Amino acid sequence: MQVLSAERRDVIEVFTGLAPARFRRLVAAVEKAGGAELTESRPGRPWSLPLVDRVLLVAVYYRTNLTMRQLAPLFGISVAAVGRIIDRHAPWLALQPLRRRPKRDEVLIVDGTLVPTRDRAVAAPSKNYRYSTNLQVVIQADTRLVFTVGDPLPGNRNDCTAFHASGAEAACGEAMVVADGGYQCTGAIIPHRRRAGQEHLPDWKEEHNASHRRVRARVEHVFAQMKTWKILRDCRRRDNGVYWAATGIAHMHNLAHS
Repeated sequence: MQVLSAERRDVIEVFTGLAPARFRRLVAAVEKAGGAELTESRPGRPWSLPLVDRVLLVAVYYRTNLTMRQLAPLFGISVAAVGRIIDRHAPWLALQPLRRRPKRDEVLIVDGTLVPTRDRAVAAPSKNYRYSTNLQVVIQADTRLVFTVGDPLPGNRNDCTAFHASGAEAACGEAMVVADGGYQCTGAIIPHRRRAGQEHLPDWKEEHNASHRRVRARVEHVFAQMKTWKILRDCRRRDNGVYWAATGIAHMHNLAHS
């Protein structure tokens, strides 16, 4: 017996974080991106669920971080079918890159967040005392929507290194990027710092830093909202699973707040 289904509109927002209308936009985006690979009429083994319920399953997995053994009875399918659906559909839920380059007068904000993960190929002991991966997230300052998510790197990499190595810096192009003091020598706008032997900053620099903090706080608010999808608190996916989960959640965050 299937407990969760997209036909039950009352459960969609509870289990995905998206209103039913926004969830339909997510399904349409997945259908457009996946195309023939996700249709029920494709050659090979038929899908256990219609597309809308498959998208719901992946969204519920990201939101609740339930195990596949727990998800299987909720959707009335086998554990193996749950695994196949997540593996095949996760890339199509991902945030698609913008077709245009950001303009020079656009303001972006970048920061890194640590995502605990079991896959030690992309993780390292980090300051949160867990094996984690460093994800660089760039948002648009005016809309607070996620602009891009960098490739995951071991959590012991500092942000200035990860910003470049993850590809996030290249994606920002010539846009103005605001960041914290950990992004020295990257071209990002960072707070004023005291020089050696300097006890206090001039008042005008303190005012600039206060304004800078108010702007940069927006990315911290985005992190808090994204981590309501609990897979970002303990990701059990391997290989590219952390990246697909983070970009899929970025896509759903943008739908929820657009």
